[in-house]
Amino acid sequence: MKAPDKTRRRFVSLFLFALAAVFLSPTSLWHARSPFWRVPHSDEQPLKAAARCASLALNPGPPPHFHHRTHSDRFDPDTPATLIRNAQIWTGMHNGTEVIHGDILLENGLITAVGRVEESLIQGHKHLKVIDAHSAWVTPGIIDMHSHMGDDSLPELNGAVDYYSPKAVVAPWARTLDGLNTHDLSYELSIAGGVTTAIILPGSAGAIGGQAFPIKLRKTKERNPTSMLLEPPVNINTSFPDNHITPRWRHLKQACGENPVDQFGMTRMDVAWAFREAYDKARRLKASQDEFCSKLSHGETEPGQFPEDLQWEMLVDVLRGKVKVHTHCYEAVDLDQLIRLSEEFQFPIASVHHASEAYLVPQLLEKGFGQLFFYPSSSSLTVPWLVGPKPAVALFATQTRYKREAYRGSEYAPRILAQHGFDVVMKSDHPVMNSRYLLFEAQQAYHFGLPQNLAIASVTTTPAHVLGLAHRIGYISRGWDADLVVWDSHPLAIGASPIYVFIDGISQLSDVHMATKPSSHQKVPSVPNYDNEAAAAVDYHGLPPLEPRKKISGQVLFSNVSACLLSREVSNPPLIETDHPRIVVLVDSGHVQCVGTEDSCPVSGNDFETIDLKGGMVSPGLISFGAPLGTTQILAEKSTNDGEVLNPFAKKVPSILGDGRAIVRAVDGLQFGSRDALIAYRSGVTNAITAPSHEGLIGGLGVHFSLGATHPLRPGAIIRDVAGLHVSVSHSVRGPSISTQIATLRHLLQPDAGVNDDYFAEVTKGYIPLVVEAHSADIIAALIRLKAEVETRIGGTIKMTITGASEAHLLAAELSRANVGIILNPARPFPLTWEDQRILPGPPLSEDTAVSKLLAHNVTVGIGVMESWDARNTRFDMIWAALEAGGKITHNQAIALVSSNIEKLLTGSVSPAGNVDLIVLEGGGLFDPQSKVVAVISPLQHSVDIL
Repeated sequence: MKAPDKTRRRFVSLFLFALAAVFLSPTSLWHARSPFWRVPHSDEQPLKAAARCASLALNPGPPPHFHHRTHSDRFDPDTPATLIRNAQIWTGMHNGTEVIHGDILLENGLITAVGRVEESLIQGHKHLKVIDAHSAWVTPGIIDMHSHMGDDSLPELNGAVDYYSPKAVVAPWARTLDGLNTHDLSYELSIAGGVTTAIILPGSAGAIGGQAFPIKLRKTKERNPTSMLLEPPVNINTSFPDNHITPRWRHLKQACGENPVDQFGMTRMDVAWAFREAYDKARRLKASQDEFCSKLSHGETEPGQFPEDLQWEMLVDVLRGKVKVHTHCYEAVDLDQLIRLSEEFQFPIASVHHASEAYLVPQLLEKGFGQLFFYPSSSSLTVPWLVGPKPAVALFATQTRYKREAYRGSEYAPRILAQHGFDVVMKSDHPVMNSRYLLFEAQQAYHFGLPQNLAIASVTTTPAHVLGLAHRIGYISRGWDADLVVWDSHPLAIGASPIYVFIDGISQLSDVHMATKPSSHQKVPSVPNYDNEAAAAVDYHGLPPLEPRKKISGQVLFSNVSACLLSREVSNPPLIETDHPRIVVLVDSGHVQCVGTEDSCPVSGNDFETIDLKGGMVSPGLISFGAPLGTTQILAEKSTNDGEVLNPFAKKVPSILGDGRAIVRAVDGLQFGSRDALIAYRSGVTNAITAPSHEGLIGGLGVHFSLGATHPLRPGAIIRDVAGLHVSVSHSVRGPSISTQIATLRHLLQPDAGVNDDYFAEVTKGYIPLVVEAHSADIIAALIRLKAEVETRIGGTIKMTITGASEAHLLAAELSRANVGIILNPARPFPLTWEDQRILPGPPLSEDTAVSKLLAHNVTVGIGVMESWDARNTRFDMIWAALEAGGKITHNQAIALVSSNIEKLLTGSVSPAGNVDLIVLEGGGLFDPQSKVVAVISPLQHSVDIL
């Protein structure tokens, strides 16, 4: 650290004096008859003061010869030794490039051998568990460097939200440990995604949110939060230091920008002052401590009481370089403020989180107060205690534009930052994103250009270094903790799932269910080239043009095509010329004219464009549903949104709206050309169906529209102006009880109700579907009964679709008999609320997924997205659903999940082939990770968009 040499020499001499006092004095503070927590006699006070001063000179990190230990401090003596044979081992060594084919021996909570395991080590165990990995990939356990697990615990209940203090904008005294709920449903689920360690950060409401703590996710015999801690500070149960133990890293959460501004009614200037005022208090306290210790080291026998203040001691440790500071910070204005704070008060920043504009200002982040590489004297330890001088950057892969600060975020940020030499960490912000799928963030970062070694490292070795824990986690090497994951496919392949998860050498999964994966998934996947897109992201300051490069209304010939699928009907097979492995597709004015050989598809005239697809595919475009795509551009900014539908249960609706009798139409609030819409369009999602945003029972009429249109009056922009009548029945609906909500629907579905422009009558006539957001199986059962009741009364059938549907799998047979369709949203289950608890988690925890179980009962199923930014990932969700099903669903069924089934469930019918937008992929098919969408064929707009 950048401490003056003279001060450091004083600290060292003082430390030696204190050690002599500790070990030689019969009245030592650590003497068995004189425990340090009792009030000391007057003759003990100098010794205690000396120990206090000595502790100031100690640097955090592992003790010397740490890797010579024979047992982990977290070892459970009932744990058998385990030998994993025949594995492909990604060790994390050599910057993540080392892969060893061999064995791993786990014993006493440690990794004791890697590669070729000596027979003598094996024969020394009477009860050795042997696992044949059959060449499966093994990585270190995944580390989530930004989680609120346990403090913002699931299911979310009023009594289980403890992730920040609303008492003060500066709260360095708040500790996430004190709110850690051991009953959070997330632990088991996250372990099933390979997550073994997480740091539990306070929320970002305040400028200084408080102290964070790394935990391991396994259940302990003690069943308490303290037993989950990984290398907690030595003074966790006392405010007095223990100089027998090398200090461990402490962790502090800070936040700048919108969060503290919004939560505490401040401006950015107020937040900056709150930081400076707090650190100035800490600096003054540090100076008084240094002065006290200087007097003591110069022989003053009565310098007074050691200066301390429990409220500010954490920030004093920050200034002494004993704390890893993690800061929630998005924009350049806030990053600049943070760097200036770092320089003014001379403390390093370990990591910046979210950091949506960091890739635009990499030089700025290099200007903060730096750290030095510092290696302990132990020759066995090959990793530094400190990383730097640049802070690490912790990112989402594609989650952006949900508020102004995130508007310029880019999927290319990880690769750009890595090219500038920054450590990149992918994070979850759990439960903002489900940490079970943290590896998916690394997979996406790799897809968009982060090198494969750094992508895997971004959730293993890199966060281990940033947290100061790389001496024990993040690597597979002798002497490290026995935390590792055996995967069913390459860890960067979409849908990779654990076969085994070990934490402290203890196997965490039982009765594992594996889905059969293609052999190609055992190799690192090939990905498209996004060099031009990444360069444009920087050149255009985070807002590169997203509109098509060219719109062609004439003829386009796509050559070197491997398959062509023209209809959304799953019964329509791909059209492939068996005698010719490559075919052509001729398009004129947005309509496919011919599919066949070049000879059978002649082009008329010379005015046409030829595009080589390099073995690519033509396929119907995908459809997104579930997010306010098209009615929202920045979710947190009201001026960019259509807004919420008035809730008559919450407050009186103005009479000008007919006392709540008017039905809102989403088509009236559509906004075209949003960045989320255009990015989804470039990712193969050509249409969306969106309902009016609402928090009440009645939402209104959905709309089916094109994501590629420039305005609502353009031909083909509005595909259907009515796409289902949308309502919600849930405890999250503001207002009445569930029974009241059902009673209201019963009344509105009366044939003679005569309200709401007769749209409920349209439902009872079977013209439009009733689309109900519901999650609980009990509520879904009530809706099935309501449907049967209405159908008995009217003597006909109504179309009903349930969205959300977390627990729908429990009623698969009943839904099939009632002819009720399901749109699962989110696509992969998450027990966020009480109504979502009884999920079907899928492999490795269950053989079936909700998708495969519902389809097995002939239920029509679609999958949706929760937020607009996620629409771009619809194709990934489709691939994942097919892989998780383990061969139980076909590729055509998987495509239907995000196309024809969505359309059928929300509009009542499927568009004919001639009216469907087609996507054109280069370099492979829909399920090939290396393929890239390069064009959209739009018969409704009579053109081809070249992307």
